Amino acid sequence: MRYLIILFIVAYITPVSAQLHQQLYARYDAYKEISLSDRRFKPEDIQALLRQLDNNFATKEVGQSVEGRPISLVTYGNGPVQILLWSQMHGDEPTATQALMDIFRWLSSSNDGFDTIREKIKKSMTLHVIPMLNPDGAMRFVRRNYHDIDINRDALRLQTPEGRILKHIRDSLKADWGFNLHDQGRGTSVAGKAASVSLLAPAFNENRDINKSRGDAMKLVRYIYDRLQSFIPNQVGIYPDDFEPRAFGDNIQKWGTRTVLVESGGFQQDFERQEVRKLNFVLIISALESIASSSYKKIAVKKYNEIPKNASRRLHELLLLNVNIEGLIRDAAFDRRETQNITARHYYATGYVSDLGDLRTSVAFNKFDASGMVVQWGKLYPTVFNTVNDLQQADLFALLKLGFTDFVVREPVDKFSTNISPQVNIHNTMPAVVETLRLGSNPSLVFKVNDVVKAVVVNGQLIRLDN
Repeated sequence: MRYLIILFIVAYITPVSAQLHQQLYARYDAYKEISLSDRRFKPEDIQALLRQLDNNFATKEVGQSVEGRPISLVTYGNGPVQILLWSQMHGDEPTATQALMDIFRWLSSSNDGFDTIREKIKKSMTLHVIPMLNPDGAMRFVRRNYHDIDINRDALRLQTPEGRILKHIRDSLKADWGFNLHDQGRGTSVAGKAASVSLLAPAFNENRDINKSRGDAMKLVRYIYDRLQSFIPNQVGIYPDDFEPRAFGDNIQKWGTRTVLVESGGFQQDFERQEVRKLNFVLIISALESIASSSYKKIAVKKYNEIPKNASRRLHELLLLNVNIEGLIRDAAFDRRETQNITARHYYATGYVSDLGDLRTSVAFNKFDASGMVVQWGKLYPTVFNTVNDLQQADLFALLKLGFTDFVVREPVDKFSTNISPQVNIHNTMPAVVETLRLGSNPSLVFKVNDVVKAVVVNGQLIRLDN
């Protein structure tokens, strides 16, 4: 019996290499940096976390942004293979930055069954990480830098200090591998589903030729793709591989660094991309282990070409089919736009009609077929509430089942902090009646069968009431 217990303990604390990605995924919460829970964190938040790193890491300021914010380089390991990872080149693409903070926590941990993997990484390679290349953009949660230049189109002119820093580090290291970490549009699709992650071994010339360096990157991409299928089957695509002569990824590939692009996309209701953050954690560590063990070399380059490509169609948030209202039967697609506050710390989302007509070939995160249903406009509740708290105490599901979607509250409503579940529209004054289904409009809709409300759409979100 004692022998069996010892075997069980050994099996638990010694991950099998072939299952590393699954164990990382299963035990991710132990390493998640909980101070980062949404996308709108600031440069000072990252700097504070970097100051907490232990002596396994060396952190130094390698330059400053246009506005003088520090750009830091974190180094880990002492092996011969030089690996450069950079994130948040675009200030509003923070998913991988969070994952890198999680990876730092994982690298700092011990006695959890992953020590053998960590030691392999530490001895075989040296990691050089720029967690936030564009702190000025991140401060405002915008794509470009202070001068409104897209840093990722500055690889040749090098007019941005951020771009010059990246080029200098790449050249000084003569990096063997580069991980170019981005976010893509939430609506990016592959095979009719969300492209939750897209990958690419960027081209280094117009002909998209394959040399040894790009071939290695293709093999590693396929390795990553295969591991991600365990978690998001059929939701990983190849990012468009047209050669972009101004872009860093393409040029870093051209300069001799095996480069892998990772684009974090959408995942159902994961608006803060926390699930995709978790996938970044898994895929990056798995990729590092594969480089350390050379396992990617066993993959044929031609397997890369079997990965499906991102589709040209984008996913809508919601697709309503066969909506019978205003004397017409139409399909209606809804999407969402975000409005952030002056500090760019918080935002609220607004739904809007993004397409109308025969949308049978469209794709969406959520679909609802209203065939045979009576469709009506949402109603304004006649009683005015004094406070948001009073409204929250009401049975909102019961009121939605009566077709009430809009409510008036006397106290000023802070849209950036109000969190009402289920979703309803809250107004401070009597709102204008929206009883039209047009592009750009945001109507509330009620769907009935035999005079029983089965579902409502409020602010572009579907709420099922038939359960």
